[in-house]
Amino acid sequence: MRRPDRARLPLRRSLLGRLLVVSALVAACSVAATAWIAVQTTSGAIRQEQGQNLTADARIYDTLLEYAARNPTWDGVGATVRKLARESGRRVALTTQGRQPLADSATGESAPPLPPQASAVVDPLSVDTVLAARGADGQGPGADRIDPRAVGPFRLSTADSRALRRTADDKVACLNRAGIASDVVVGASGRPRVQIVGNDPERALGTRCDLAALDTPTRSERKALDALTELADACLKRQGREGVRLNSDLSWGDPAPVAVLGEPVAPEPRPVPAPRDAPAEEAAPSVEMSERTGENDRAIASCVGTARSEQLSSYVASPALLFIGGEGGATLPGFDLSPANTARITGAAALVLALTVGASVFAGARLVRPLHALTGAAQRMRDGEESASVPVSGDDEVGRLAAAFNDMSAHRARLEEQRKAMVSDVAHELRTPLSNIRGWLEAAQDGLADPDPAFVSSLLEEAVLLQHIIDDLQDLAAADAGALRLHPEPLDVRELLGQVAAAHQARAENAGVTLAVTATAPGPGLSADPVRLRQAVGNLVSNAVRHTPEGGRVTLRAYVTGRDASGPYAPGPNASEEGRGTAVTGSGTVVIEVTDTGSGIPADDLPHVFDRFWRAEKSRSRRTGGSGLGLAIVRKLVEAHGGTVRATSAEGQGSTFTLRLPGEEPPSGP
Repeated sequence: MRRPDRARLPLRRSLLGRLLVVSALVAACSVAATAWIAVQTTSGAIRQEQGQNLTADARIYDTLLEYAARNPTWDGVGATVRKLARESGRRVALTTQGRQPLADSATGESAPPLPPQASAVVDPLSVDTVLAARGADGQGPGADRIDPRAVGPFRLSTADSRALRRTADDKVACLNRAGIASDVVVGASGRPRVQIVGNDPERALGTRCDLAALDTPTRSERKALDALTELADACLKRQGREGVRLNSDLSWGDPAPVAVLGEPVAPEPRPVPAPRDAPAEEAAPSVEMSERTGENDRAIASCVGTARSEQLSSYVASPALLFIGGEGGATLPGFDLSPANTARITGAAALVLALTVGASVFAGARLVRPLHALTGAAQRMRDGEESASVPVSGDDEVGRLAAAFNDMSAHRARLEEQRKAMVSDVAHELRTPLSNIRGWLEAAQDGLADPDPAFVSSLLEEAVLLQHIIDDLQDLAAADAGALRLHPEPLDVRELLGQVAAAHQARAENAGVTLAVTATAPGPGLSADPVRLRQAVGNLVSNAVRHTPEGGRVTLRAYVTGRDASGPYAPGPNASEEGRGTAVTGSGTVVIEVTDTGSGIPADDLPHVFDRFWRAEKSRSRRTGGSGLGLAIVRKLVEAHGGTVRATSAEGQGSTFTLRLPGEEPPSGP
């Protein structure tokens, strides 16, 4: 009958449920960590690639911007475009603002169409500050969006440039003689200027090296400056304002004092920021529009900028559209975590989780199924059902557990059978003498038997047999409980064998059996309980005499194995080869053999000779005597001494029972 506690556990408390939760958590953490690492790595790689692409784009833009600032048209730019495409590995194309092609690195009919949006507009009079900031020099144009390389009419002639260069070289030599390191820097207009190492112009004030000559405008520069002033005045007059006179540094108002470096500085912070290579004022410091004060100054600055653009427009190339893309013409994709990409990532994560859960369910079911079988078998064993074995699925941990459970179940079944047989045997063994005693007493009570000495002797014999069975059971119970008391003392094994032989000599003579002890030298030393050891050997001798026919022989032999070959004890004929025929000393293993020439034991019965109540006589006849407990007691007594006992037999030739006990140093002999 099944009990209600066999109901399956809830999923949340079962091993399968816990395995699923752990697997799902591990999978979720793995997916999250992998996604985070992938996003971070991809984003970093894309940012790095985008940064490299933007730097390359800025260099392309700066190169074409320089071409536009130095040339009035785009004629001949094709070679520059193809060179830039080879160096960057990108497609570079230029078109007019009406998208008429000017130059394209991708040629032929197979060239893909240009994208709808241009990468930048190349206009030296209106520089893209973002791309210019990432140009070759790493500096932007500040608030002035006119490219500093667009000098137009301010470009010096070759003669003027050479003359100023000679003057600049003389000034540098003068400064070097004064201990001031300096060098000549030539601007885009061809005008040289002296730059002091360390950028500290105050160091040249105390020298005789006059740098003012380098800042004096040439005739062509003065002409260009007058034309720029007229354009600015026209702009101001249209606004109803007074005209302005521009200085050589493009400031207005009183002329600015000339600095040692050839960098004019206005007395008031009102100059228009000039390009770094502007004529006569190349390195003038830029001042932000937010720092200018006064509405009039702002109006003047605006008109000066407009005048510069108008003046330079005929000297620079017209604005052009710049297209930069991949080698095949397509633009490079970026990392866009759009809703579609998010959905893809979510779907992939969900698929991984689903696969993990599915694999966990499959593996968990295979793992839990044998555990359920083990649980059911254990409960059937508890309920006393016959079948308690489980199938062994394989040679893994669960399979080995199932095999161990099956072995335990089989062992328990054998023990249960032995217990039942033992109870039956005990009842049978006790019933026989008790029945005899009761029968004799009832016969005497009824007057059918005379209580003479023979009558009393018969009752005494049955009582002694009953007492012997009870004593054997008590010894076995004490041995099973570990409460068998031993009183070990040093003893001589030969002497002990002689005592046992003398005790059984009369029974052997009555049976016509020769009982002999083969040891003639002093026996091996042993520390054991003499009473219990005599009991064990005596049970073997009694059993041997009982099963040996008339004219047979029972031999007691003792020897030692495992000693050094220098002592006085001779090993027996069954000793190991290293000790055979040689005296031995030192502690070793004491071997006691009881050999008979009886009928022997069948091979199928040999493993059971030490089982309780086992007898070769399956009819349980007491013709040969014995209760079936003698050999079981022998095994318990020998195991209590730390030894072992085994039996060997050849059917029809006899049997040998061997006791192996740990020995000790023997007493010194003559």
